[in-house]
Amino acid sequence: MTELPSATLEHLAALVSFDTRNPPRAIAVEDGIFGYLRAQLPGFTVEVVDHGAGAVSLFAVRGKPKFLFNVHLDTVPDSPHWSADPHLLRVTDDRAIGLGACDIKGAAAGLLAAANATTGDAAFLFTTDEEANDPRCIAAFLARDHGFRDVIVGEPTRGAAVLAHRGISAVRMEFKGVAGHASGAQAMQASALHQAIRWGAQALDLVQAQVAETFGGLQGLRFNIGRVEGGIKANIIAPQAEVRFGFRPLPSQDMDALHARFRSFADDGSDYAETFRGPSLPAGDASAAESRRRAAQAFAESLQLPVGPAVDFWTEASLFSQAGMNAIVYGPGDIAQAHTADEWVSLQQLSEAATHYQRLMS
Repeated sequence: MTELPSATLEHLAALVSFDTRNPPRAIAVEDGIFGYLRAQLPGFTVEVVDHGAGAVSLFAVRGKPKFLFNVHLDTVPDSPHWSADPHLLRVTDDRAIGLGACDIKGAAAGLLAAANATTGDAAFLFTTDEEANDPRCIAAFLARDHGFRDVIVGEPTRGAAVLAHRGISAVRMEFKGVAGHASGAQAMQASALHQAIRWGAQALDLVQAQVAETFGGLQGLRFNIGRVEGGIKANIIAPQAEVRFGFRPLPSQDMDALHARFRSFADDGSDYAETFRGPSLPAGDASAAESRRRAAQAFAESLQLPVGPAVDFWTEASLFSQAGMNAIVYGPGDIAQAHTADEWVSLQQLSEAATHYQRLMS
């Protein structure tokens, strides 16, 4: 194995060994993974900031770089289905297996290896709050006078630059009914669960009506009712019901307009609360999104990165785009392996990404 891939795997083994599961996001500021990163970035000016609730960022700069690399270091929790210790990297003939190896410590390892193999200008923003839908680190970075126009956000894109992806919104709805005996005719209207089911039928019809909408290779509106709770038993009219749902619009779809439609299907007495929102990539209305997509493509082409298709999953690249930056998503790994037991990243893609990183820093 040549020097750069070998160094990348050494860094990946170290990064995987640090417990950065989110939750619980119990990540130390001065030691652990941030102590390791500091030690691996000689010649960089390094700033570590605690943003509270376990959200920590490390900003490192060498020279006068023209663009920024961003990678999140937090992982999802492991599950009982892992076949071995998730924090001990295992390497086979074609893959590296470990918690976060694909999403997305593989990119972080490649950046460290490339930084140590070069002396060129580079800027890194490592964060720890992506998996909690609580982007404190990036919000704080964007609020400062950072001076960057372009950013490469590390996520598993199979080694291709992604220019567009869906937005994301999560909602909690509460339906209110009136308890009573289920033999009563009023059950049809008084049951909170009946209200929720009628709402769900209209919501699904709306989603089906969006199937022909397209943007950059993506089609339709993604939608999921993830949780329904309520009621007491079969012979009692349900006095309360809660529905948790989410949807992922195309960059060309107006998220607020979709919320208004979903909300309109419920009775006035129901509560409707958005619990998380992430913009699409590119961010902005339909015309702005297309203009930003072309600018991102020009950025990717200027870096000689292969351009891939738009993706359905959400990334924090959209937060940079919303702030007016050119943002592309690029990294080793396949989203199909992210968040799975025995998560893995292809050794070939890991090596190719590190080689691109080295070229971009040279």
